[in-house]
Amino acid sequence: MTMLSSFQRKPPTTVNLRSTSCHIGTAAQLSVQRRSAFCLLNALPQNQSRCARNVGTPDSAINFDEARQQKLWRKLDLRLMPIICLIHLLLFLGKGNIGIAKLQGLQSQFALTGDKFNVVLTAYFIPYCIFECPVNLVLKKLRPSRCIPGLALLWGITLALTGIVQTYPQLLGLRVALGAVEAGLFPGISYYLTFWYPRHLLQLRLGYFVASGAVGCAFSGLLASVLSRMSGVGGMLGWSWIFIVEGAISTLGAVLAFFVMADLDFPSTASFLDEDEKSFLRRLKAQEQSTVGDKGENFSSKYIYAALSDWQVWLHTLIFFSCITPYLGITLFLPIIIKTFGYSSLISELLSVPPYVFAAIVVIAMASASDRYKLRSPFIFGGLLVALVGFVINITDAPSGVKYFGTFLCVSGSYGALPGVVVWLGNNLSGQYKRAVGMALHIGLGNFGGVVASNVYRSQDNPRFILGHGITILFLVIGMVCTPLVAALYARINARRQSIMDEAEEKSTSLVELRYMGDKAPDFKYTL
Repeated sequence: MTMLSSFQRKPPTTVNLRSTSCHIGTAAQLSVQRRSAFCLLNALPQNQSRCARNVGTPDSAINFDEARQQKLWRKLDLRLMPIICLIHLLLFLGKGNIGIAKLQGLQSQFALTGDKFNVVLTAYFIPYCIFECPVNLVLKKLRPSRCIPGLALLWGITLALTGIVQTYPQLLGLRVALGAVEAGLFPGISYYLTFWYPRHLLQLRLGYFVASGAVGCAFSGLLASVLSRMSGVGGMLGWSWIFIVEGAISTLGAVLAFFVMADLDFPSTASFLDEDEKSFLRRLKAQEQSTVGDKGENFSSKYIYAALSDWQVWLHTLIFFSCITPYLGITLFLPIIIKTFGYSSLISELLSVPPYVFAAIVVIAMASASDRYKLRSPFIFGGLLVALVGFVINITDAPSGVKYFGTFLCVSGSYGALPGVVVWLGNNLSGQYKRAVGMALHIGLGNFGGVVASNVYRSQDNPRFILGHGITILFLVIGMVCTPLVAALYARINARRQSIMDEAEEKSTSLVELRYMGDKAPDFKYTL
């Protein structure tokens, strides 16, 4: 406080905002400056209208009206999203085929009796969770145009090699390698997108990203139904050809990504953007990074403690866990679940396609509406509710046709909720280091839901999978309780902060003090 007191005793300091001078001195002047800074620089959606009213348009954006901004976002979408979505599609092309491989001879060749198949699935997710944060930190130091295609290339090669393993330990080893390689792709691409888009536009792009995974699972079923007919070619069963061919396709896609992404490292180096567009994006990101808790921030262990001790990090992690468990459970076991309805392996693979196509449409619609209304929690709750209905249908003795309808709800609900779950916490953590630690905990710990999903759908529970569906329903209910609870807590805090704003202004709280407060500052409004 001595440092802060001496700071306040200094003569009024001139701060350049919007290329105009603003003096820190009186409480009224401080109030105007704080509102301007927070509105201009804070990316939270609900603050944008207040920004427009109070501070006007920055000089860097005078000639960048709404129409020109929309044109820029479309240009970025056309250059970035196709290759990013292709990588994710190919990732899920291989990720979703393990359940199909079990139906095409994997189980019989390796005698996957008892819990052995569940161990194969678990071997994938443990390194995935452990390496997710370290790999993402490395990605921040290297060129995205090389790291992302490089990881995708390693993924494709490893997947193809899985098709030629001869022993159970070899299978486990390659599953561990697959998990370690994939660990950097989802968080790495999510982080990469923040280079190009402001925070309030990220959920729709993440929605495209997640929807491409659903499409990949759909194509996996179609392709597997064709490749399964190669069983016996070269002395290999159908599951081997599924891994080999899909791995080869993923490898070719990664090679293509090296060329397409060569000019897509950062906006400042992109040749397809003109200087005005680069300047606009640079100013926009500078404004976002200069919000409360970001500007002038140097690393300190207190930011780690701030994230570890923040209630919202842990509640959001629980919500993420409650969403990722059904999301991964249905991705891994959908063909197996459909086969219990009385269909053959080939028909089960084909019937797994429509639920994923429907889910892709739902994901984009929900993400678009969430960005439009600047709300996260209602769409997360709605997705979890839809998934809950689907799993409840499938745990009953309902006719097979009704249960198949239930799978549409299981897939679309769990996939539809996921983008909002990922984005919500990021919107409400201020301070780059606190946000980094909080998001790492959120995603890293939450992905252990994949370990749960891998072990609750046991072969001995066929055909109703009461244990698997029951535990999934439990987590969905937990998520449905936590989501409105967190939203209510946010709303209460926002209301309380609004009521103490005048008191904070009378005390002439300095910007230095507010910066240290981060998302605890009275001007910081949580996204609901």
